[in-house]
Amino acid sequence: MSPPLPSLENLSGLVERVTFHNADNGFCVLRVQVKGKKDLITVVGHISTIAAGEFVQATGQWLHDRQHGLQFKAQFITATAPTTVEGIEKYLGSGLIKGIGPVYAKRLVKAFSTDVFQIIEENPEQLRQVSGIGPLRAEKIIKSWADQKIIRDIMLFLHSHSISTARAVRIYKTYGPEAIQIITENPYRLARDVRGIGFISADTIAEKMGIEKTSLIRAQAGVSYALTTSMDDGHCGLPKDQLVTLCQELLQVPEDLIQQALSLELSAGEVVQEIVDERDCIFLSGLAHAERSIAERLQKLKKGPLPWPSINASSAINWVEEKTKLQLSQSQKRAVEKALSSKVLIITGGPGVGKTTLVNSILKILEAKKLTIALAAPTGRAAKRLSESTGLEAKTLHRLLETNPAKGGFLKNEQSPLSCDLLVVDEMSMVDVPLMHALLKALPPKAALLLVGDVDQLPSVGPGQVLADLMMSHTIPVIELTEVFRQAAESKIITTAHAINRGSMPDLTTSNKDPDFYFVDAQDPETALIKILKLVSERIPQKFGFSPLSDIQILCPMSRGIIGTRNLNIELQKILNPPHEHSIQRFGWHYSAGDKVMQIENNYDKEVYNGDIGIIQKINVEESEVTIRFDNKDVVYDFGELDEIVLAYATTIHKSQGSEYPAVIIPLMMQHYTMLQRNLVYTAITRGKKLVILVGQKKALAIAIKQKKDQRRWSTLKDKMQKDTL
Repeated sequence: MSPPLPSLENLSGLVERVTFHNADNGFCVLRVQVKGKKDLITVVGHISTIAAGEFVQATGQWLHDRQHGLQFKAQFITATAPTTVEGIEKYLGSGLIKGIGPVYAKRLVKAFSTDVFQIIEENPEQLRQVSGIGPLRAEKIIKSWADQKIIRDIMLFLHSHSISTARAVRIYKTYGPEAIQIITENPYRLARDVRGIGFISADTIAEKMGIEKTSLIRAQAGVSYALTTSMDDGHCGLPKDQLVTLCQELLQVPEDLIQQALSLELSAGEVVQEIVDERDCIFLSGLAHAERSIAERLQKLKKGPLPWPSINASSAINWVEEKTKLQLSQSQKRAVEKALSSKVLIITGGPGVGKTTLVNSILKILEAKKLTIALAAPTGRAAKRLSESTGLEAKTLHRLLETNPAKGGFLKNEQSPLSCDLLVVDEMSMVDVPLMHALLKALPPKAALLLVGDVDQLPSVGPGQVLADLMMSHTIPVIELTEVFRQAAESKIITTAHAINRGSMPDLTTSNKDPDFYFVDAQDPETALIKILKLVSERIPQKFGFSPLSDIQILCPMSRGIIGTRNLNIELQKILNPPHEHSIQRFGWHYSAGDKVMQIENNYDKEVYNGDIGIIQKINVEESEVTIRFDNKDVVYDFGELDEIVLAYATTIHKSQGSEYPAVIIPLMMQHYTMLQRNLVYTAITRGKKLVILVGQKKALAIAIKQKKDQRRWSTLKDKMQKDTL
């Protein structure tokens, strides 16, 4: 006989303090004043928004936590606006309403007492009577109040469909006031449109709304979801049989229903069917069109006339060697010759093979011909490095193409092309299909294109493998540099990277007087964590003089675990910049002035992009704003926008692509087994300029070196390049 279920109790009281609230999933720890209880009660549960001063009603049960003592674990929590003067002041001063902090909360309560909410909602013009509240602040308060009201309505709506941890803020940011109407009409749009809400959550809402498991709208959403999810693995599409099987597992419906849904999606033009390697494949139509357009534009571009007059390569090489005082190798001379006769060219090779010298030589020769040259790279750090190495201005691809925040996409296109005779794109391994498509649409037909990158590094985070596909198509000239120059060969970082790329175990001994590469043995994650923390806070700064904040970067194979990015960031923050009374807590992180942070999605309005690293300059509680400096540019975030920001003392190797750091620490353990791949470790090591330290197990390194990840990405670019050549 099964034990009886514990009975649920009701509890209500005033929130004195929000100890913890993760707005990403709603989890909260509250300190609540309950009538008749002398001490504050700890309530643990989920709610999308909460502030001190609110009155909460909770349903749950009492539990005794070994670490934290007696707690009330709530299954459901609902909150209502406070009614007492003290509660109202606490609520308004919590930072929930933009434009009101503790100072203005006190002034508002003094002016309007318990009528303050009614004043904001019904007679907002009276706010101007309060000292310090001008038209701008009043407008900010009114808008923020209205937003919070709508957010709470959305939360209650989702709560009524048993989604107690719904991302109400994010849904509102996506759909605005029409959120409830849009979700009611088609809840599966949530999975497509709102980051952090997947198909499973949308499916739960749909079920509560009475949408049948076998409905076609659900099956069509499943097809779209499966293909969209495959983009996370770099695919532009999937083999048809693989897609059908995936949808069946996901939806638990018969195959004929999936086939019917697929036919409808094909008829509607949402997806297209292509044959790749003699297999029927289904591609998202946007990506299929983008790959077709890339192939057509490149083929047309390379057949056009050169934008410079005929150049005697031998004379030009002698001239540039004299000008730069550098002697080019035979392979570099052949590369210069090829570049001067090619409208489209790829230059590839690992570290220390002279890519920078080669590109500089080509640019100097063409600059002398009075050509207009544009330089770009996928990330801010890569663009900065390109600018420093060439002496010319370099921009991120997004800045070069001029993002259009209002409508999405870019302002530079066929109607408004770039103004250049030559475009040089560095770190091409990072460029995905949509970005390459946008770039080629904006490139004028007269211009030449020089693509530079290391094809052995990790492929793009986004869909496709543009650089690899173009090289494998053998339709565009490729210069592959392999000779490691003598000066570079003296760096153990470079010799180690090349050994790993060849599939050889590198020499891990420390023999040079001042080596730039170390292996620190750690047989378990706990030991590795202790050693990493000591390296960052003490050993590296003392021995090499590097700053733990600006010079040292930890690059992890994954986010989870003791030595994953999540835990390392928390532990490093405790040591380097511990949270204090002026810190704020949002979306599961504590933020303080001085914290190192990373943008994790493209924000075209702010011109800050996925992977950009910055330092928090100040936190303004009164205005609910955080100022972050990215490359000498201050960017202001509302507290509600901090879901785009994470701590960045440690980051994943994938997020480090295109960046270089003075010192890099790489944890490498058997716990990372699923991620242990040669190109992952190779990419991580090549991020370090002056110092690289591997911390972990030799066995884990050996496994990574053996595993050359040849898992294909389903794309059509290589085939389309070859077909267009025929």
